[in-house]
Amino acid sequence: MPRRILRLALTVLAALAAFSVLWVLAYRVVPVPATPLMLVRAVQGHGLDKDWTALDRISPNLARAVIAAEDTKFCGHYGFDLEAIEDALQDNAEGGSMRGGSTISQQTAKNAFLWPDRSWLRKGVEAGFTLLVETLWPKARIVEVYLNIVEWGPGLYGAEAAARRYFDRPASGLTERQAALMAAVLPNPLRWSPARPTDYIQRRATVIQRRMAIVARDGLADCAG
Repeated sequence: MPRRILRLALTVLAALAAFSVLWVLAYRVVPVPATPLMLVRAVQGHGLDKDWTALDRISPNLARAVIAAEDTKFCGHYGFDLEAIEDALQDNAEGGSMRGGSTISQQTAKNAFLWPDRSWLRKGVEAGFTLLVETLWPKARIVEVYLNIVEWGPGLYGAEAAARRYFDRPASGLTERQAALMAAVLPNPLRWSPARPTDYIQRRATVIQRRMAIVARDGLADCAG
């Protein structure tokens, strides 16, 4: 009986692994139709406003802004920023505010494939999907998916829908300042709006713009172009 249970468990694990690989491969070429977070928010009554847009139709300013704000080592790591994770764990252990230390790759894996949760189980599954995403997708695809599924307001997802709602223009027309404001609200898009920035968001956007200049100067976003 134990051998039969073990064999069944291994079979189930192998099937889940194969399904995960095929799922990630599919999203390499197919637009993500919806994410678990989108469905949760829709059930909560936030609605669903999204418009998939190819990366070459999104202003490079926005890619630079999110890299500058969220993950300056994006082009050089393989899915995980170990230094940021270590700093986050130390801060959390010392009783500081909860920090995730998540890279753009991790956030893309979480948003595209997983349920919204902060449990260790979800984190473990997220790590597996992050490795698959980094292995099976080019960096440009990771950025493209991220910019199309990230939450930018209640029921609002992706660069195109957000640019049109907040600035009445397509994502291709975003200025550096507008891109920086959009990146500045990502930590809490349900609370902040790039169209009505608080003083804190204005200051954060200014810092992001300075980092964008470094990202552009040093070619740190070239891998996402």
